[in-house]
Amino acid sequence: MIYCGIDWAEKTHDVALVDNTGQLLAKRHITDDAAGYKILLDLLAEYGDSEESPIPVAIETSRGLLVAVLRTGKRQVFAINPMAAARYRDRHSVSRKKSDPGDALVLANILRTDMHAHRALPNDSDLGRAIAVLARAQQDATWNRQQISNQLRSLLREYYPAALDAFAIWTNGLCRPETHAILRLAPTPSRAARLTRTQLQAALKRAGRKRRIAADADRLREVLRADWAHQLPLVEDALGKQMLALLIQLEAACTAADQLAEAVEEAFPQHPDAEIILSFPGLGIQLGARVLAEIGDDRQRFADARGLKAYAGSSPITRASGKKSSITRRWVKNDRLNHAGYLWAFSAITASPGAMAHYRGRRDDHGDWHAAAQRNLFNRMLGQLYHCLQHGRRFDEAVAFPPASALAVAA
Repeated sequence: MIYCGIDWAEKTHDVALVDNTGQLLAKRHITDDAAGYKILLDLLAEYGDSEESPIPVAIETSRGLLVAVLRTGKRQVFAINPMAAARYRDRHSVSRKKSDPGDALVLANILRTDMHAHRALPNDSDLGRAIAVLARAQQDATWNRQQISNQLRSLLREYYPAALDAFAIWTNGLCRPETHAILRLAPTPSRAARLTRTQLQAALKRAGRKRRIAADADRLREVLRADWAHQLPLVEDALGKQMLALLIQLEAACTAADQLAEAVEEAFPQHPDAEIILSFPGLGIQLGARVLAEIGDDRQRFADARGLKAYAGSSPITRASGKKSSITRRWVKNDRLNHAGYLWAFSAITASPGAMAHYRGRRDDHGDWHAAAQRNLFNRMLGQLYHCLQHGRRFDEAVAFPPASALAVAA
């Protein structure tokens, strides 16, 4: 057996090949471009890499063009956590010396000695990988939109509380186009107090409003003309300019999140697993796409449901030493899947009577706090999702949450 280790960097990479005795067979320093990738593939082919007998590769990242090139064919690519690689480095030297060629050799030896303890990158379909890109990008855009919205809210509290009071009645008030139109028209409270009813109605129409234009214009005019404290005129104008600059960022973030959401809505229903995922209570297109993006569609990725639950961080972990033992939640997990799981469990509570009964049972009978009860519900439903995907079945409320009488008969 031949094993390959690649120390990844931004512009260049170091490659090392070892045999099953740990003997260094070859090493190369390649560039991060098409020419460097060709040198790497030629080197692997020289030492027997083929479609029938591919050489496994260890690298410290799971993304990028180099990884995409390596994943062609049946070659196994192992993304080794840099912290884990640092621990393996200490096995060969106690001086803590470090070099890029040495790290490539360490990565190759990790596969030689402990390949069974590491998981290769999943063999997901092209559509599954594309959905993962879109779902993660949409999630990042949503988080970015919320972050900028919080910054805008904090700034408005400093000099323009009338705006916050005026838009509080609207859901996601600071992200709505009506809010943006009015803030562009009146970036300071002094200018807002001089807005006429006609100007407010025109701003609402430009934002796309079709109903309740006159009523909302009257309400906004009343709030903006109320007695509010003010900053000094020059300071207020400066803060207004700062707000407009932040507003541009928020509008761009809102547009990006909406466009990516549309792309997810177009791509996700085309996936064969979408029908099963969407059959679960609490999972819509956006949240279902996030779940699929993290678990993938490679049926061999997880040996059983317990592996998936541990990966999601929903199952508890036991720490025992001597006579002391504690059961706590997992800190090392897939944060994106764990975040989606809390949203999923929260939505399922109101969408499924069985999920609500399970949640109330954890709260009342076991004394769990809200977060712990949600995590337990997510853990159960994730196991059900694994079973349904493995067997190609849709969610069935009666099977997933059987009534107490059925459980008593079965017992």
